[in-house]
Amino acid sequence: MRAALFAHLDALQANSPDQTLRWDQTESFEFDSERYLIRQVRGRGIAKPAALDGALTITTAFTPFGQRPPYEDLVGADGFARYHYEGTDGDLYTNRALRLCGTYALPLAYFVGVRRGYYRVHYPTYVIGEDTNSCTFTLAFERGASADDPGDELERRYRTQMTRARLHQPIFRERVLHAYGSACAVCHLRHAELLDAAHIVEDSASLGEPIVPNGIALCKIHHAAYDRDLMGVTPDYVVEINEALRREVDGPMLTHGLKEMHGERLRLPSRRVDHPDAQRLAIRYERFVAAS
Repeated sequence: MRAALFAHLDALQANSPDQTLRWDQTESFEFDSERYLIRQVRGRGIAKPAALDGALTITTAFTPFGQRPPYEDLVGADGFARYHYEGTDGDLYTNRALRLCGTYALPLAYFVGVRRGYYRVHYPTYVIGEDTNSCTFTLAFERGASADDPGDELERRYRTQMTRARLHQPIFRERVLHAYGSACAVCHLRHAELLDAAHIVEDSASLGEPIVPNGIALCKIHHAAYDRDLMGVTPDYVVEINEALRREVDGPMLTHGLKEMHGERLRLPSRRVDHPDAQRLAIRYERFVAAS
């Protein structure tokens, strides 16, 4: 049944340009000539079909813009993801069903809400540990991972980066693009499939949280230029292009796409609370100046 679910999800994702799936696409699937629910009801994080003893899927719901989630699923110091119990009773049948997945290394599909009614799904996901004090399960995205052997510092850092990319980056992207009206803050391009949420301070740094004030909606060319310090943004929202690049003679993309953006102001979100944080911009701008 799990293999059939994963094949069903493969087919759905193959027809989704941004790899997101609607809620109604993932309500049920067919296995052995019968229909099975992928998830049970809205508001329940752990789904266990009656035909199974172990859970089949888990879900982290999308939290609307400006609201805090009732509880957050986190990334631990070991780089592994954490998933909260339903409620606080570890003996609740759904929590028992998820615990069983850990006992028998049963793979799950993990749905993460990125906007209202839309999800990214990660599979196979495995339960590899549990902390009854914090009421959380430990999750891994590869078979054979061990919570008892998290590896050295380099491995933990790499795992943390990959876990954040799976769980936080899609949500961060949706929030930033929503704040900027799905338009590049530099050139105003409005094709969402060509836009990214660029971090101002990288997510590995102390101020690198995946929050809107640490992001700017940029098209892929301006995101690449920003990441490589060919483009900078001052703390008062002015775009600067590397001086050596401005002296280059090349085709129209360089002229119109980059050189002509020098001195332009960012188009900011309508809500002041979503504006890029000046402190983070200053930190990043110092790096741009040093690279220039």
